[in-house]
Amino acid sequence: MLIAQLSDPHVRPKDVLYQGVVDSNAGLADAVEHVCALTTRPDLVLVTGDLVDHGEPAEYDHARKILGRLPIPYLVIPGNHDDRENFRLAFADHHYLPRTGPLHYCVDDHPVRVIGLDSTVPGRHHGHLDDAGLDWLAGTLAQDTAKPTLIMLHHPPFVSGIPYMDEYRYFEGAALAAVVERAPNVEIVVCGHVHRSMVRRWAGTVIVTCPSTATEIDLRLAASAEPSSHGGPRGYLLHLWDEREGMTTHANQIGDFAGPYPFA
Repeated sequence: MLIAQLSDPHVRPKDVLYQGVVDSNAGLADAVEHVCALTTRPDLVLVTGDLVDHGEPAEYDHARKILGRLPIPYLVIPGNHDDRENFRLAFADHHYLPRTGPLHYCVDDHPVRVIGLDSTVPGRHHGHLDDAGLDWLAGTLAQDTAKPTLIMLHHPPFVSGIPYMDEYRYFEGAALAAVVERAPNVEIVVCGHVHRSMVRRWAGTVIVTCPSTATEIDLRLAASAEPSSHGGPRGYLLHLWDEREGMTTHANQIGDFAGPYPFA
């Protein structure tokens, strides 16, 4: 099974630029086109939050138009820039999404079970799951401790080392880790939010973050670093599941490059 992960497109209304400078709408459209042009087409696409920038209905309308170009199924979760209720309304035809409350769900229609977690805190930018959410996750994981499982949420539950991003990370990650590490079949946890690729051993499994299709947050590790980002490189992740080999994750950049060359 091949799973593509897109993240943080920050879609704006038609013809409006992200932060007034970046065409994030074109970035998502380019990513969708890139995924569709892959030699091996993914079986499923995950979009890990911040689908839009201000949570406005007009933004969701445009995001749906762009994502509608995908000829394959896709699953979505909200991020801190999304509005939970506008998100729910915009994706009302995605019947896996709950009709009330946080948008936690489990989709078990594929060789890899996918659990989506809503780590958003309405009106705030950091991530968190309350006790009810943790209990829901524990119960869902306990229902099947054998099938390979992927968990996705927007906020990485660890310190990245980028100070201006860590101010808005998932806090109290130890409580979430305590639930996940009890499940022996969690192959990978995938996140967005940080607009760049990271990988870490966490809770007895592997956790990765996905680049944004819009901008890249600059890697500045000094405690006094000021926030900074660039219009690229943009990209996405591909998670390849094989029954014998397990899960392998590839980072794929979007854009035109010299080549191909007749050597590996």
